[in-house]
Amino acid sequence: MPPAGAVSADAVRLVAALAQQGLTLAVAESLTGGLLAAEIVTVPGASVVFTGAVVAYATPLKASLLGVDAALLAERGAVDAEVARQMADGVRRACAVDGRPADLGIATTGVAGPDPQDGHAPGTVHLGIASARGIRSVALDLAGDRPAIRRAAVERAVAEALAELDATGIADAEYPV
Repeated sequence: MPPAGAVSADAVRLVAALAQQGLTLAVAESLTGGLLAAEIVTVPGASVVFTGAVVAYATPLKASLLGVDAALLAERGAVDAEVARQMADGVRRACAVDGRPADLGIATTGVAGPDPQDGHAPGTVHLGIASARGIRSVALDLAGDRPAIRRAAVERAVAEALAELDATGIADAEYPV
């Protein structure tokens, strides 16, 4: 992630690709606590594509705001691939505009540290990606202190959003920085 106030090249590319296709993006965040949304809105013109974000830091909010299965949360906890998938899918609906769900939903959940959570070591992160192509998750094992893990999770989330657009052949847009 670039220094505060700097614009990430990948975030610029993501906003440009979404804008070029008239697509929208929403994000659901737990361990990143709003950093992913901040990364996206740093890009000039993000308001054209970014519908919003839900920071569901407390586990019960993942169910009440994003529709994550409460039984799944009770059984596995928040640090789980299926939880990430359900968060990504749920944020598309939670951040719908005029009844239209966001085209792409990205979610982050995991352990930033310094202590383990629910038996998971710091650096255990799951990203969720939901689009018309389907819903998937990416498991990450990140290293570093709490800020480094959170920054790395944001970088990878933006990269996975681009990968999702690449899979549809639309992430090659040019966008002036």
